[in-house]
Amino acid sequence: MPSIEIITSIVVDEVTLDLDELARACAVESVWIVERVEAGLLGALNRQQPADWRFSSAELARARRLVALERDFDANPELAALVTDLIEEVARLKGRLKAAGLD
Repeated sequence: MPSIEIITSIVVDEVTLDLDELARACAVESVWIVERVEAGLLGALNRQQPADWRFSSAELARARRLVALERDFDANPELAALVTDLIEEVARLKGRLKAAGLD
C-alpha cells in the first residue's frame, strides 16, 4: 500500500504596529518607545527612521511587560529588560519541554 504524506501549514498574517500605535497600545509617549529601541531594549523592524519602524505582536507584549515592570516596581529600563528577557527565556524553555513531552 502506498504511503501518503499529508503536510499542513498555517499561515498567520502578522499584523505590525507603527510607533504611534505601539505607544498608544502601551499607554506611553512615543519618546518612551524611541528611547527603548535606541537602547536595544525593544526591537523594531525597518530600523531606518522612527517613522518607518514597525513592531510585531511579540514586541507589543515585550513593551507592555517593560512598561509594567518599570511602573509597578520602579525598575530602570535595563533592569526591566533583563527581567523581561528572563521571563521570555523561561517561556521558551517550558515550550521546549512541552514539545519534548517532558512537561
